[in-house]
Amino acid sequence: MNLISLFMMSFLTENIVLTKFLGICPFVGTSSKEKSAVGMGLAVTLVVTISAILTYLLYYYILVPTHTEYLKTLSFVLVVACMVQMMEMLIKKNNPKLYKNLGIYLPLITTNCAVLGILLLNISNGYSFLEMLVYSIGSSLGFTLVIYIFSTIRENLARRNIPYCFKGYPIALITASIMALLFARYVGI
Repeated sequence: MNLISLFMMSFLTENIVLTKFLGICPFVGTSSKEKSAVGMGLAVTLVVTISAILTYLLYYYILVPTHTEYLKTLSFVLVVACMVQMMEMLIKKNNPKLYKNLGIYLPLITTNCAVLGILLLNISNGYSFLEMLVYSIGSSLGFTLVIYIFSTIRENLARRNIPYCFKGYPIALITASIMALLFARYVGI
């Protein structure tokens, strides 16, 4: 597969949130404010990229040679947990306001199914190292793009006169479904 088409596929047409429905909790939870959404997206991108490299090496150079591939999920979760801890300490030290805005959602990156899903898809799709890197970066940047767009729409919707029965999560989920339909239009790029 061409690396550019792999990137576009992971970024747009097979967006991890809108087509695989992974990462919905932070997608809905941190997307009410634009700044929090960008911070969460960038944190996820960094965690996914570094974790993808580490888990790829772990899988192919430790688990496969020792015939312990069945430990991949457990070992991948441990790698992600360590990466999130380091990310949390970095953000807390360098940007306390972002740390406060992200609140509980930052440590929840550890259990973010989008992060683990990307790592497991890298292995199950049999990507080479370069393909894995492109897919991981594309997927996590796609997550960032979608959460950012969603946050700007939600900020705009908060200022609108919406019927009571649609306020909050109902209008957010309707918006997300429309976004999924729009992103699906990019198939064939």
